[in-house]
Amino acid sequence: MEKNCTIPYKDDEKLLTFAAALSSPLRINIMRELSGNSMSVKELAFKLNIPLSTASANIKILEDAGLIRTNYQAGKHGSMKLCSICFERFIVELAKETGDDQLSHYTVDMPIGGYFDLDIVPTCGIADEFSYIGKDDDTRTFYSAKRFQAQLIWFRAGFLEYRFPLEVDRNAIRKIQFSLECCSEAPGYRNEFPSDITFWVNGTEVCQWTSPGDFGGVRGQYSPEWWPINSTQFGIMKKISVTERGCYLDSSYVNPAGLQALKIGEKDFISFKIGVKSTAKNIGGINIFGKKFGNYAQNILMDVDYVSTK
Repeated sequence: MEKNCTIPYKDDEKLLTFAAALSSPLRINIMRELSGNSMSVKELAFKLNIPLSTASANIKILEDAGLIRTNYQAGKHGSMKLCSICFERFIVELAKETGDDQLSHYTVDMPIGGYFDLDIVPTCGIADEFSYIGKDDDTRTFYSAKRFQAQLIWFRAGFLEYRFPLEVDRNAIRKIQFSLECCSEAPGYRNEFPSDITFWVNGTEVCQWTSPGDFGGVRGQYSPEWWPINSTQFGIMKKISVTERGCYLDSSYVNPAGLQALKIGEKDFISFKIGVKSTAKNIGGINIFGKKFGNYAQNILMDVDYVSTK
């Protein structure tokens, strides 16, 4: 769990989303009950003495706002929805970055198979929208031209590096954000299977996130019908941002290395690397989802905010 959530200056959408979700005393109590403790929907309903339907409806609001996360765990009578909070503390930035009032924006959509470099350890594999690509646990598959059609990639350890084009002057950039859907990698799936997933920008390690599990048993919203239900189905959306002030994981400040320290703009591309280190405490692998797998219809996105010269 990331303890701090920083809401950047003028991120009115996030501020209003959080404020609306927390405008109910019941939802505040749900957040308090989940502080430091995961609970099922049924347990929350019992603890707060409310109907199960009321608990479910309010948990959905908090989940949609990004304040809690849920995953499915095997129970005595099928899957059980387990809830946990994402943050314990909120920080609202009131001071603005230089040039915020003149910001422009561009996005680069990178297919998950569009990696530039790799060094991976089996188990591993690639699937597209219709079938497997190559053979399971054969690293040679990762050099196939068909990899550009990939919608799901998995490996136990190692990394994939993506290179995104830099389309504006480096001095104009105020924020770079990478977003992707990912989770741990276990045989079949295991909802509780931690994995320490590391992210690098321009060769510098900016943060590590411990994925709580490899989620399955319930089909992902965009996962194709041919894909076995007892295999990985969906992940969690993660956002890694770099500003002049430092690096953020989702909305939590994690690293003082900012745009200048990461040498953004010294090359005509920005490197974004994703992997599981061989020295990690939890070597639980990684699944990376494309727009036609999982719960989010997107590939790996790079969003850049910059000061327009026009």
